[in-house]
Amino acid sequence: MSVKFCCLAKHFSEASPAQPTLICCTPRLASVPSLVRNAQVVLAGESEAAATSLLHAGAKKVFLGETALFDSSVVTRLVHTFGSERIGLHVPVQRQSVSWSFETESNEDFNVVTPSLCEPVWEVLKANGEASGVRAANWVNAMLHHGVSTILLRADMADDADLNLCAGLVETVGDKLWVAPLTDSPPVLADWIEFGQVSQLALPAALYHHRHALVKRAALTGQNLTTA
Repeated sequence: MSVKFCCLAKHFSEASPAQPTLICCTPRLASVPSLVRNAQVVLAGESEAAATSLLHAGAKKVFLGETALFDSSVVTRLVHTFGSERIGLHVPVQRQSVSWSFETESNEDFNVVTPSLCEPVWEVLKANGEASGVRAANWVNAMLHHGVSTILLRADMADDADLNLCAGLVETVGDKLWVAPLTDSPPVLADWIEFGQVSQLALPAALYHHRHALVKRAALTGQNLTTA
């Protein structure tokens, strides 16, 4: 499997013409959109108006965040105006917590304990990091039908359940999916590649420059590592 990489820059200063880059939107970029001509910009809580301004200023693509989470018509309007290839989706996720409830009415002799989830699920996070309650796989599939061309999934995969969820999403989304860490902690990229089936990785600048060391195990097992 060939693995592609790009840099996920937190600031415009981390972007380089010599490397494929996604740039996180900052207040400065939002106020001076001409800085992002031909760039791919990742939005968090920015509005539809901000996305429109960036696209009119020449951004190659914008990855919509919370504004699309709460209003899917934003995606429809922007795809209609600017075309599918210029609209992506930013999907930060975490495992949805499981709650337990007691059912006491069905049998007077015993209580039934029922979990809120029968299997692990990723939920989408709001721009401020709070849980939204929206299941990530369902939202991604819905937005693909609305016309987004690329998905940027951001997750910290801690165990086999996360890796299985990732592999399932890779199978569904295919080469439209890029995966990035949610935090700056160095991920176990070899496991992401081998067990999560990730083939396109967006890494923060510090990790991007050490990407080959981070996936040394994957390289030893015959993975083909390239940049996008």
